[in-house]
Amino acid sequence: MVPSPEHWSLVVAGGGPAGFMAAIAAAEAGLQRVLLLESTPEPLGKVLISGGGRCNVTHACWDPRELVGYYPRGSKALRGPFSRFAAGDAVAWFDEHGLALVEEADGRMFPQANRSTAVIQCLRQAAQRSGVVLRTSEALQAAAQAPGGGFALQLRSGGDLRADRLVLATGSHPSGRRLAQSLGHGLVPPVPSLFTLAFKPNPLVALAGVVMDPVDLELELDLDQGAGPPPPGMAHRFRQSGPLLITHWGLSGPATLRLTAFAARALHHCGYRGTIRVDWSGGRSQPQLEQLFAECRRDQAKRQLNNARPWPALSRRLWQHLLDQQGVEAERRWADLGKRQQQGLIESLRRSSYAVAGRGPFGEEFVTAGGVPLGEVNLATMESRLTPGLYLAGELLDVDGITGGFNFQHCWSSGWLAGQAIALN
Repeated sequence: MVPSPEHWSLVVAGGGPAGFMAAIAAAEAGLQRVLLLESTPEPLGKVLISGGGRCNVTHACWDPRELVGYYPRGSKALRGPFSRFAAGDAVAWFDEHGLALVEEADGRMFPQANRSTAVIQCLRQAAQRSGVVLRTSEALQAAAQAPGGGFALQLRSGGDLRADRLVLATGSHPSGRRLAQSLGHGLVPPVPSLFTLAFKPNPLVALAGVVMDPVDLELELDLDQGAGPPPPGMAHRFRQSGPLLITHWGLSGPATLRLTAFAARALHHCGYRGTIRVDWSGGRSQPQLEQLFAECRRDQAKRQLNNARPWPALSRRLWQHLLDQQGVEAERRWADLGKRQQQGLIESLRRSSYAVAGRGPFGEEFVTAGGVPLGEVNLATMESRLTPGLYLAGELLDVDGITGGFNFQHCWSSGWLAGQAIALN
């Protein structure tokens, strides 16, 4: 006689932030027999490496209406979910579970212990206390709706399970997308998001390590040069401001990452080729720069240009580079700077242009743009509109934020909503 497969009230596929939150929320709300499957030996791997090993848990953005603006994919559709569980709720949830978060000057929130292992320990202890059963090195291979309701599940190890409810929280792994498609869902093709930009050759290579803050960026793409016609409504111009890091291959830093997040699909369409214009002045107008130059000619008249920058925060190395680019002798005195040379320098400060030749070389993108379309999910409960009893959470959905903290916040929110809905259903 063939033994009956194990029967669980809920099986969660994916031991990442969304999967853990969904399993814990359901169990803490009273659901019994909750199983959490993780394909790797250690769960929460992305939490471990995020934020340089510190884990940017969320972002100190308390108004859901403002919070949705940090999601290139998701945006206004997330206002409903965030009105029920947003950044303040995440901070309170972790505090109730013994993990204090602290806010840094830029709004990112990290564990007080300043290490990602504290977040992992908090989640694992909460899962254990609530009765969640965790199985590592065990992946969901196949899922199908069972004739009598619920789901028949097949594990990669060959075992079979039955589940009344199923949560797919498999992140950006292709297996999760395959499972979602097998259960009736469509898929927005995934493309990289949050990456650096490369120049080939790199005219700024000698400035590697220079940081400027703030910098205004404008990316312009020729959509007609892409592979096939662009999708209707695809934008071709994108702007961002913030800190910028010059690298030996091109541009990095928060402003670049935010820019590539919003331009992810258009950049992919164009083969990661385009033109980026950099306003090194941080948004100063032509008259404002002319006034700064006039003050330098008046107050620094006898000083050499390379020893007296127009404003103190302008990188000395960048200023020297712009002087060389405009053919202005660094030893020239401010009193001897001609009008045409001044206009050339101001133009370079406000609108330096560089050819984008691809993404950065290290595959450093942390998230993907794409996944299950939000229109196929009831965002109040995270239940599939196509397959009753199936719930989807986290990066498997076509949602991504401009930094790791915003991406984690969506995981906490979608996981909590799924768990709550399953327990109450």
